[in-house]
Parts: sequence; C-alpha cells; structure tokens
Amino acid sequence: MAPSANGQTVGRRLPVESAFTRVEDARHRLPRLFGRRDLVVLGLGVMIGSGIFSISGVQAANVSGPAVILSFVIAAIVCLLAAACYAELSSTIPVSGSAYTFSYVTFGEMWAWLVGWALVLELVTAAAIVARVWSAYFLATLDGFGVTLPSGIAQFFGPEAKVNLVAPLLLLILTALIVTGTKLSSRVLTIVVIAKVAVILLVVVVGATHIKMENYHPFIPPARAAPAMADPTVLGWILDTSFGSFGMMGIFTAASTIVFAYIGFDLIATASEDARSPRKTVPQGMLLGVGAVTILYIAMAVVLVGMRPYGQLGGKAPVSEALASVGVGWAAKVVNVGALLALMTVIMVVLIAQSRVLFNMGRDGLLPKSLGRVSRVYSSPARAAAAAGVAALVLTLYPKVLDLEELLVIGALFCFAFCAVGVLRLRRTEPNLERGFRVPMVPLIPLLSLAATVWLMLNMKTGTWVKFLIWMGIGIAIYGLYGRWHSRLANEDSWDFDLGDTDPGTGGLQVIRTDRDHSTELRAIRTPPDQQPPKSNRGKHMRN
Repeated sequence: MAPSANGQTVGRRLPVESAFTRVEDARHRLPRLFGRRDLVVLGLGVMIGSGIFSISGVQAANVSGPAVILSFVIAAIVCLLAAACYAELSSTIPVSGSAYTFSYVTFGEMWAWLVGWALVLELVTAAAIVARVWSAYFLATLDGFGVTLPSGIAQFFGPEAKVNLVAPLLLLILTALIVTGTKLSSRVLTIVVIAKVAVILLVVVVGATHIKMENYHPFIPPARAAPAMADPTVLGWILDTSFGSFGMMGIFTAASTIVFAYIGFDLIATASEDARSPRKTVPQGMLLGVGAVTILYIAMAVVLVGMRPYGQLGGKAPVSEALASVGVGWAAKVVNVGALLALMTVIMVVLIAQSRVLFNMGRDGLLPKSLGRVSRVYSSPARAAAAAGVAALVLTLYPKVLDLEELLVIGALFCFAFCAVGVLRLRRTEPNLERGFRVPMVPLIPLLSLAATVWLMLNMKTGTWVKFLIWMGIGIAIYGLYGRWHSRLANEDSWDFDLGDTDPGTGGLQVIRTDRDHSTELRAIRTPPDQQPPKSNRGKHMRN
C-alpha cells in the first residue's frame, strides 16, 4: 500500500484503547441519555415504517404469493444473525459510528471508510425515499377525512412528483428537531412509536376476524418467467438464466427486498455513545427490537394475505384496500394515520443515525472535523445533523428517488457482511476484550450470517450493483484526495486538539511498535494533570 502523510499505510487500524479514550476524554462527546427502553423505541421507530403497510402486499402480488410469509421469516433470520454480530461488536466497542467504527478497529482505515461510505448511502437514501412516501400518505390521509386539495397543489404531494414541496419541508422540520437536542427528539419519538404500534395491533386484531383460508391457496404459486426486458439479478446473470417470480426462487427474491423493512436495528449501534451502560443496553435493545418487529411483520403478513387474494394486493395502499374490501373502511383512515406516524419516526431515527456516523467520521478526520463537534448550546452534533438533513433534502428533490430503494438495502447488507467477519477477526486478534454480549456458536453463527447476506446480495438486480459500485468508486476517490491525508491517525502529532474533540495531553497516542513494513502500532496514553501543557485561548468559545 502507498504510504500516507506520516509514513503509515492506508491499512492503519484504530487502536481499541484510542477508540475508548476519544470518548472518555473528549470535550466534544455526546450526553448519555438513552436507556434500554429508549434504544428499543429507537429500533422500533426505524424498523416499523411504510414496509409494514405496503411491502407485504406488493411482494405477495408480484413476487411470492401467500408464501410472502416465508419471505418475512427468511429476512428475519438473516437480520437476527446479523443483529447478533452487531450486538457483540457494539458491546465490545461501544462508540458511535456503528459498523464504521467496528471496521476501523478491526480491519483498518481504508475498509472503515468504505463501510462508512456505504452507511452514508443507506441512510441518506432512506431519509429521502421515506420523506417522499410520507408526502403521498399525507395526501391520502387528507382525502380519507374528506379534505380534497386543488389539483394545482396536490401535484406537489405525490411521491413521483417532479417538484415535491412537502418532503423537503418535512425534512427541514425533523432536522431542526434533531439539531436542537437528542432529549427532545427522544421524547417525541417515544410518543409516536407507542401510537403507531397501537395502530398496527388494531389492524391485526380487526383483520384477523376477516381471514378466509382459501386465500392461502396455492401457498407457493407456480413459477413465472421474467419479462424479456427485466433487469436480471446478479445470480441470474451469473447462471445465465432468469428466475422470474413466484415459485421457490420468488420466496428468496422477495426476502431480498423485504430485508428493507427490517433494516434499522443496526442504527441502534450508532447511539452507543448516547446510551447508558452501552455494553449491556445496546445489545439488549437491538435484539429485543428485532424480535418485536419480527412478530409484528409476520402477523401483518398473515392477516393481509388471509383477508384478500394475493393477486389483488398490489395497489398503492394494500392494507387500507384489503380492509375496505372486507367492509372495514373506517380502519383505512386509522392505517393512513399510522403510516404517517411510522414514516415520520423512520426519518427521525435515520437522521439521528446519520448524524452520529458523520460525527464520528469527522472526529476521525476522514471528513471535515467540524462535523465532529458537539454544540455547547444543544448538546448534540448539530453540524453533523444539519449536514445529514441537507443531504437528504437535496436527494429527495430527485423525481425518481423511489427507484433507488434497493441501493439502501445493498448498502446495509455490505455493512452486515463486514460485521460478520469482524466478530471472527476480533475474537482472534483481541480475545481478552470485555464483551457485554457474545455471539453463541462461533464461528457457525457469523459464517451463517455472512453466507445469508451474500446470498441476498446476489439476488439483487445488476443495475443496483452498477449504481453501488459507482458510489463506492466515488468514495474511494474522496478518501484518496481528502480522508487519507487528513486522517487523525495520520496526523496525530499535529492534530488541533484545542479545536478538535480532545484536550491536549489527555488522550493522545504513543508509538509502541514499528513493524518491518514501517507500519506503526499506537496505544492511548494519558498525561498526568500536573504535566499537561497550559491551554491556549484558541477555541475558547467551544468550552463551557
């Protein structure tokens, strides 16, 4: 590898001690506000989104039929395996940044950047897409209550509108809420999550009384060939065949898309620095959240498929339409309100997670380090939160942003794969680290997680892979031109601690070993208070 600014290579790894010290001794650190309940709410806030009201119906009608229930089970198993790996890593390295920080400690800076860049793709795309979908549900909710907007105004509300004004406005409001502090946004999030879970339980209970067993037959419809112009999956391209829809392969194809509905448990790890006793509460919140969401999703899929023949579930609002078809039209209004609440919390959690990722990357110098500062007014990473909101706002202005849905899925799966391998590597390289949670049956569980993740990635369309590779190519260019040279590890001696996130002399790094290839291993050191140099007046406005 080419040498970096200080003679080290781009494969330099962040020492575990340094990852801890940067949090413990940092002036710009996040207040610990989240308990286990708050973390579960955080997970439910992002995992229960539009998917529970639409994705099961669309996939049943077009891809897998009533067997969409099995698709949800498969997606849940994949995410539970990945969640176990995330839980161990987050309990071992309880620092904000999620898979990005795990990769920095485990694999090195270059790989960490790629994982962080994939996280940025996942989160920005998710916020932009969900904001667009929210605008459509807002219009449908108004129509349901008899409020009809003039056509001149309604044209700016649709998810595919060339000029959508509602989505950017929503992003501005939620970004402002997150910038002003985690405590306020957490309270709002808790209230909204309780409300939307109540809506889902109501729909399941009401729908269960209108199930017809004949709607489950045939459970696995006969396979159909894909249209001649359809974009093939990577697996189909490799095998020079097209699997089409329905049949056994339809179940797995649908599962690849349904993973989108579960994505969000990984975002709990980005709140490790916000959490109290993170070694225990973060893994507990993650696994409890995935378990609760799995039960809700499967229950909704069973009820939805049972209420109406699967071929009629491909509308814009499958749940509302199914309820109306069995004479429970009043519940459609409740569903629309629930969808609005669900989508709003998704955006909030995604923006919170994005701000934490940018905050950590700025603190490490791979992005401008101004992003790695905590506002002394709001006690939140205000600049990182504002940057996340602006990026999502710009992307949501793109009229075809809904076509990018698979991009956020592949970005998440990319991170899943690194976490699975990271558990195995860290068990070997750092066996004595304290772990608040340990993945059982290692190496079996991490290897199964890796295999399942790769399988789902192979079932994604070739067009999605092309876009993803282009995005990663852009990321490599940015790292080569900026991050590689501005990295904190590359410039530890000259790092501006006074304006950065750590007081001088309290959390520096010291060389303890230099290998033959001139790469250097660092460890965290603490200078006694009586030997610390006097602080200058630079950056005084950042100190309280």
